Amino acid sequence: MKRAGFVVAVLAISLWGAPKENDATRWWSHVLFLADDSLEGRQTGSPGHRRAAEYVATQLEKSGLTTAGGSGYTQPVKLTSRRIQEAQSSLALVRNGNREALALGEHAIFSMRSEPPAKVSAPMVFVGYGLVIPDKNYDDLAGVDLRGKVAVYLSGGPSSIPGPLRSHYQSAAEREKTWQKAGVVATVAFTNPRSADVPWSRTSAARLQPSMSLVGKRESTRLAVTVNPAHADKFLAGSGHTIEELIGLSEAGKALPHFPIPGTLEATVQVERADVDSQNVVAIYPGSDKDLKREYVVLSAHLDHLGRGEPVNGDGIFNGAMDNASGIATLLEIAAELHESGAKLRRSVLFVAVTGEEKGLLGSQYFAAHPMVKGVDIVANLNVDMFLPLFPLRILTAVGGQESDLGERLRAVAAPLGVTIQNDPEPRRNLFTRSDQYSFIKRGIPALAFKLGYTKGSAEEATSKKWLTERYHAPSDDVNQPVDMKAAADFNRLMLLLTESIADEKERPKWKADSFFRRFAK
Repeated sequence: MKRAGFVVAVLAISLWGAPKENDATRWWSHVLFLADDSLEGRQTGSPGHRRAAEYVATQLEKSGLTTAGGSGYTQPVKLTSRRIQEAQSSLALVRNGNREALALGEHAIFSMRSEPPAKVSAPMVFVGYGLVIPDKNYDDLAGVDLRGKVAVYLSGGPSSIPGPLRSHYQSAAEREKTWQKAGVVATVAFTNPRSADVPWSRTSAARLQPSMSLVGKRESTRLAVTVNPAHADKFLAGSGHTIEELIGLSEAGKALPHFPIPGTLEATVQVERADVDSQNVVAIYPGSDKDLKREYVVLSAHLDHLGRGEPVNGDGIFNGAMDNASGIATLLEIAAELHESGAKLRRSVLFVAVTGEEKGLLGSQYFAAHPMVKGVDIVANLNVDMFLPLFPLRILTAVGGQESDLGERLRAVAAPLGVTIQNDPEPRRNLFTRSDQYSFIKRGIPALAFKLGYTKGSAEEATSKKWLTERYHAPSDDVNQPVDMKAAADFNRLMLLLTESIADEKERPKWKADSFFRRFAK
């Protein structure tokens, strides 16, 4: 990147391209529509989701954006749905001829993210984090015979492994490769309550939600069980180890032991399946340069949320105001600002509202594989997911900011606005691989995600943690919550300026030479 030219471009943009400061009125109106009870939580493939998609398409059309093909502004996405039938399912531990039945929901839950076998009966082995990371010669499975057995592991990873690298190998796709190669028939995950975003009660309630997968995608047939940490010692009984010991070792950065667990895990699983039609929404703000207009900066945000679920305080609609009506509203605001300013950007900007993020990044996976433009012409992805405007924007966390020169570009835009950019201070949460930017990263496209940041021990940190505990994936993530409108407006302004700067800079964004994710670049 030619630094001098880039700075000049940013200064020029700042003079003519800034939206109206501190005005989030239009942004909030989009949030109000998308998070209204009438859309019933925008469950992937639901009538409410379709209404939300139609609304987004209409707004993008009003902003003068063009279609990218597909069905007008929408890209159909076909899915298969799976929902656990708990009345016909069971889980038990068998030791010394004694069978201890476990309560689904209280003791453990079955994951429906993969296609589970109807029955499992197999011995258990604890394998640390269950990770194989060739880049660091780290192998939890070395010398362990797991063929035909249940791999029991603690979620997370060793602190000695850099965050993005650890995050990648903790992804479902990489774990699946590991389990398949080892011949594992089932997995049991112990979650660490000290690093979990939500309490077990919220995790348990979500088990009755439908899980989905893309039609035609090869599915794992392994059973996956997640255990309530309060009952993990039931699984460890007779092994000489406890969950507190294992969590303590992990928190201290010490190696986890590997050991057989006496007994057998038995499971019977009954699943209800259905076909689901959903949609991404895609539109183009065309570039003006005769050559660079064929390249694209992708702005993405997920449109779906959790739909209806088990009521909390009498409310069973999971509106998803901050997760992620707010992100979609930012995309719509940027599109409107570009249209109203008549900005002549050199590159084109591709606006993508994706479905199925809550089901495992499915809509963005589908779009990244079928991008409606040439994939090699996508130069960057800026993903907006749950940026949480709960307090003034003084610090912005750039998730992935150290992986490509997008971090420097963001700092150059943010500095004149008085906003400090920080890298992810909590890499153990794996944010870089948990939202839709990861679908683009795996295609070799430099990407960033964003969160309003804070300093450790601050009131802002307490506010964010409280929000995760009380509102994340809960019905209380609705429009009746404190939102800092100026912070939202400031964030939207910064995102617009960053989009313009990337679209106008001659050089394409590049991965850093030492970035793990550079290997995916074409």
